[in-house]
Amino acid sequence: MLQISSLLLFLLLQPISLFSDSLFLVPISNEQTCAIADHKSWGQLLNRFVDENGNVNYSGFKKESETLNRYLEQLGSNTVNENWSKNKKLAYYINLYNAATVKLILDNYPLRSITDIKKPWDKKWIKNNGELISLGQIEHKILRKMNEPRIHFAINCASFSCPKLLNEAYTEDKLEKQLQRAAKEFINDPSRNIISENEVKLSKIFKWYKKDFESNGSLIAYLNQYLKSSINPDTKIEYINYNWSLNEFK
Repeated sequence: MLQISSLLLFLLLQPISLFSDSLFLVPISNEQTCAIADHKSWGQLLNRFVDENGNVNYSGFKKESETLNRYLEQLGSNTVNENWSKNKKLAYYINLYNAATVKLILDNYPLRSITDIKKPWDKKWIKNNGELISLGQIEHKILRKMNEPRIHFAINCASFSCPKLLNEAYTEDKLEKQLQRAAKEFINDPSRNIISENEVKLSKIFKWYKKDFESNGSLIAYLNQYLKSSINPDTKIEYINYNWSLNEFK
């Protein structure tokens, strides 16, 4: 006891410089604690369980549900910092939406459609910035307000008619290329849109969110940015019935 007491007394009498390298004395800024957004584990899951066509192996995902849960916990604990770039914020919320949608399906799996779940887009269960939010809030209150209509080709509602779930995580440095790819692939996908010289039948996404696509011009002008052959501005547009069947790998 005497030896321990002497040691403690010795330590207490030392100058503070002795401990200057101690971890508990290093100040940690708010930006350091809140700016962690590592999407690596989510990207690995997508690479393993989503094919090039966006079909999802939910049975496989189910076996790795703990990894998915940890990723969502990480996002919920390390929320968006106002100093982040727009692309970093977009990547964060697109990944959060898609990962939360997969978890929602897994929590109710097996099922035929996300619409079999009661109020899938309205229930507040996703941790974010100290509160619980819904998928609908992420889409309408956050992502749509960031003035980037291509988010509609990036977020996935676990259904056949939705834009496909990309089999890699969205990241700040790759976001522009990823959004361009998502937009081009969805608009030119004949299973989602029928576009020819004499016929234009579009996904209802373009009807539901028409205002977003027309922020800088007409809907047809927006589509023409991504089409190989332009649509005549006077072309009549029809809309295709939405297929809510689960986007499951068969």
